[in-house]
Parts: sequence; structure tokens; C-alpha cells
Amino acid sequence: MSDRPTSAPDPHRARTAQRVQALLPALRERFGERVSIAGAVLDHHAGGGEGVPISSRPDAVVFPLDNDEVAFVARCCNDAGIPIVPYGTGTGLEAHVAAVHGGISLDLSRMDRILTVSGDSLDCRVQAGVTRLQLNAAVRDQGLFFPIDPGANASLGGMASTRASGTAAVRYGTMRDAVLGLTVVTADGRIVRTGTRARKTAAGLDLTRLFVGGEGVLGIVTEVQLRLWGLPETVQAAVCQFASVEAAMQAVIGTLQMGIPVARIELLDAVQMGACIAYSKLEGMQPQPTLFVEFHGTPASVREQIEMVEQLAGDAGGSGFAWAERPEDRSRLWKARHDVTYANLALRPGCRMIGTDACVPIAELAECIAQTLDDVARSGLVAPLVGHVGDGNFHLGILFDPANGEERERAEALAERVSLRAIDFGGTCTGEHGIGLHRRHQLVAEHGEGVELMRAIKQALDPKGIMNPGKMFLPVESSNQKEAAP
Repeated sequence: MSDRPTSAPDPHRARTAQRVQALLPALRERFGERVSIAGAVLDHHAGGGEGVPISSRPDAVVFPLDNDEVAFVARCCNDAGIPIVPYGTGTGLEAHVAAVHGGISLDLSRMDRILTVSGDSLDCRVQAGVTRLQLNAAVRDQGLFFPIDPGANASLGGMASTRASGTAAVRYGTMRDAVLGLTVVTADGRIVRTGTRARKTAAGLDLTRLFVGGEGVLGIVTEVQLRLWGLPETVQAAVCQFASVEAAMQAVIGTLQMGIPVARIELLDAVQMGACIAYSKLEGMQPQPTLFVEFHGTPASVREQIEMVEQLAGDAGGSGFAWAERPEDRSRLWKARHDVTYANLALRPGCRMIGTDACVPIAELAECIAQTLDDVARSGLVAPLVGHVGDGNFHLGILFDPANGEERERAEALAERVSLRAIDFGGTCTGEHGIGLHRRHQLVAEHGEGVELMRAIKQALDPKGIMNPGKMFLPVESSNQKEAAP
């Protein structure tokens, strides 16, 4: 989880750079100015996203506009043994887009067309570079919306590739649930369309689910067929504060066990709430454990949901709901929630942050959070906690001084314990961020021998190892699979 070197120097890096130089004339003939080797452009595509930064520049960046252009780049790179790193908006947290072995960064941001929208069937098809906010702006006039909300204005191709979710997952699910089909370009340049517009199918292997969460190591997602939802008639949001995290979790567990269909239910511990109050100017609130709750539905159904959750919150000692009924008040509230990273960094100017991503079964959530907060206290670190607790997912923002090696080691050790604890509770080391570069060893801890099956699938689809090499899987020196370009 750091910007320290994550693997031994790549002996093939210089040879890869030479191969890219040899390929540049063909790329420029096809793409013109949409091929760049400018230093600023390479630097922009070198980082690990919005997590703890690393620096690993590609040798060139290509900006395709359609499936055929992506397939052309894939064929060229496959023939030459050049790594390809798909790039969306660069908002990932696990260094998915770092070019750790050089090669071509394939920036899909200009593939930003909304291809079809069907209000009757509640679906759409978009190019991979379309962002979630762009899609919602386009479909709102038809009474539709796309609810998967990771906070950042991420590209939908990137969200599919990392199996993203966010604050609304408790009601609307994750990208796994929202994606009906894909267009994928394989390592050898084939254009493959997976899935259908039907809501279910029993035809063959589920290739769509194979690529959703594939993080670019199996193929390049270029189009996404998505479910849409009707805009709810009524939306109401509220804040409720508690004396302790345990009391807040009592209200959450009760809400979930009663099957109340809340749209969002977010937990912020006292440290996180204090950071948000200071950064986002949340007047009238106290630095106490807090639930942010949102309700969607008809006026009658929302009233019923509110009454039930208020009762449960009151039974747990909650302070009563403070309402955000106007759209601008709701937007301000959820913006504060989405800005927790910046609020946390403001607690210690000049610090960096490691974000954890534990997700456990609902029945284990309260105990897992309690043990995690005890661990934070023992560590002596500042690590605010926030969670999409409606689906068992929570995050620490572990702050550390990058110039203090001992503090950094404590931060990395705490992050490791959070992930392994989640696995021990029957959960996962990553509920929504993905594996990328930082969590490869945790994938082994979680899936054991299953990782070898994953490697076999990658070998079958990408025998030359050019697709986002170095990500998801730890290098295995004895393996015949080459994780770096030859």
C-alpha cells in the first residue's frame, strides 16, 4: 500500500521502450496527434490513481475513439510483446493504471459516447469513457438514473473493470449487478460482445461476470450495457448522531434485519465526523458517531421507512433525525461524505493516507468494526472510519508522515491487519476498490488455491502477458506465465 518499489527492477523495461519506439510510426499513421510521448502526458498516466501515489510512466499514451482503434493497438502490442495498461479517469485507489512495466497507456477517456438509451427497457449502452455523472445528466430528462456511486466521477468502463460500488449499494447493488453485457477487446485484438439486454440468461459461461472486476488483466472493456432505474418520486436524507459506534451499529443491524429498503446508510466514527465538520462546514453537528441515511420511494413508502428507522435509532439512543429535505441540502450532505479523503488529509497537512476496504457479513460487522477501532487505538495512529455499513463495507483512512519511516510501517501494518481480519470474519480484503498492485498478497490470503485458477484463465486469454501486467497476481518465478512483457 505504498509508493515504495513494489517489485524488483524490470529487466525487460529498456527493451519494451525500444519496441514502443519502433511501433510509434505505425501508431502515428493511424492515430496522428492522439499518440503522445510528451513528458507531462506520460507523468499524468504514471501514478497509481487517487491512492498512495507511485510513479511508473508508460512509454507512450494512445487515445482511441472506437472499438476498432482499440483492437488495432491490441494487435500491434500483442505482436510486439508490449504491455497495455487501460486508463479511464485515474480515480482508482489500488494503482490499477500504473505502467509498472512500461508500454502503452491506452486512455479511453475520449470514448465518451452514450450509444443507446431505452427508457422502456430501463437500460443503456455506453462507451467505456463515459462517466457516471455524464450518464446521469443525459438520462435525467427521461426520468431515469444510474445509482452506482463510488464518489469520484469515475468512468463506467473503469467502474466495471474494478467492480465498483459505493454509498447506494445497500439498495441498488454494485457494478456486478448493474452490468448486463460488455464489449471487450482481447489481448490478440478480437472484439467480443458478452451478455445480452435480457435480465437473465442460462446460455453458456458467464463471460460478462468474468470481465467485470477483471481490472484490465484479461481484456480491455470498451463498451458497457447497463441497467437503469427510474428516478424515485420522493427522496429524503437525514443525519442521526449516537453516543458510541456500538449504538450506531445497533440501529444499522436492526434496520437491515427488518428488511427496511434504505437507499443509503453510512457510518462515520467520531474522528471522521470531526474531520468532515471542519472541512465541509457541517454546522450544528457534533464530532460523534453519526449515521447518514437516505430514503427513496413513494411518499407513503418513504414515510413508513422513516418511522421504522427513527424508532430503531431512538431505541439505540440516537439523537433524532436532522433532515436534509431540499435537493441542495442533500447534495451538501453527500458531498461532505464523498469528500472524506480530503477532510482526512486536512487533519494532518503534508500527510498521506492508506485507505482500507474491508467488507464482512452483516452479522459480523459490529464485532469487526469494534476490533478494528481497538486496533487503531493501540496503533497510536490517526485513522478515521467511514463505511457503507448497509452492505458490510467500511474503510479506514490511515494517516502517516511519509518522511517518518517508522510511522509509515505502523500504518502499513495496521492496513494489513484490517484486511486479514476481514478475511478471518468470512469477508474480503476489498469490497469495492479492487486488487490492483497493492493487494496482490491479500488475494492469495483470501482465495488460496483459487488464485491458480485465476492465473490459468489469464494465461488462456493473455498468453503473452501483455494485459496490465504486474496487477492482481503476485509474480511467480517458477510459473511459465510471463507477467511482464517478454
